[in-house]
Amino acid sequence: MTETEIRLQKVLAQAGIGSRRRCEQLIEEGRVSVNGERVVEQGMRVDPVTAIVHVNGKRIPTAPGNIVLVMNKPRGVVTTMNDEQGRPCVGDLIADRPERLFYIGRLDADTEGLLLLTNDGELANRVGHPSHGVDKTYVATVSGTVVPQALRRLRDGVDLDDGPMKVDSVRIIQQAKDRAMVELVIHEGRNRIIRRLMDEVGYPVIDLVRTRIGPLHLGNLKAGQIKELTGTDLHALYTAVGL
Repeated sequence: MTETEIRLQKVLAQAGIGSRRRCEQLIEEGRVSVNGERVVEQGMRVDPVTAIVHVNGKRIPTAPGNIVLVMNKPRGVVTTMNDEQGRPCVGDLIADRPERLFYIGRLDADTEGLLLLTNDGELANRVGHPSHGVDKTYVATVSGTVVPQALRRLRDGVDLDDGPMKVDSVRIIQQAKDRAMVELVIHEGRNRIIRRLMDEVGYPVIDLVRTRIGPLHLGNLKAGQIKELTGTDLHALYTAVGL
């Protein structure tokens, strides 16, 4: 036993799972595992920084001080913590937070939507790296009537200056006479990738919104609004990246 180890039920309670008594019940019912082993007896002590804890098969982030924020980045805001040109930036929107946070992936200034910020480096690496297959969903409003051949090209792959790229899925949400709304899902991030893909197939983007990252959805979050991720949404994110 080390000085950093504390009782498992306390770790669970501090992670927001429930009261100490409720956490004891979960342990008694065999619904808690630590480092891959199911725990059924009370009194186990763990290090909350290093222990991998699951409840009902979902990862429970236990490291104290780690947070995840979800932001609806407004259009016109650059994804930097500071901007030498004096433009509005993401750092301005979280200037009152005491933690040292960084964003996961970028959205260009003209794109709005879901952006994650955290102080958990391993989480940021796993969400951002394509090898972990975390889907990012975008809704693009484009000029013109989108034809099936364009969607097929996006699925099969498009040659870009920095290499070939194909979407995981694409569908038309709404089609009007002179514009359409197209939903695209990718798991690889590149600079202005959605805009470049749509340009390549002949449909310039008018508006672009990122609506989903893995299990997280933009929902009713208004432009510029920020909330701290907790509970089932937080657990789902950590589970999705294998942490």
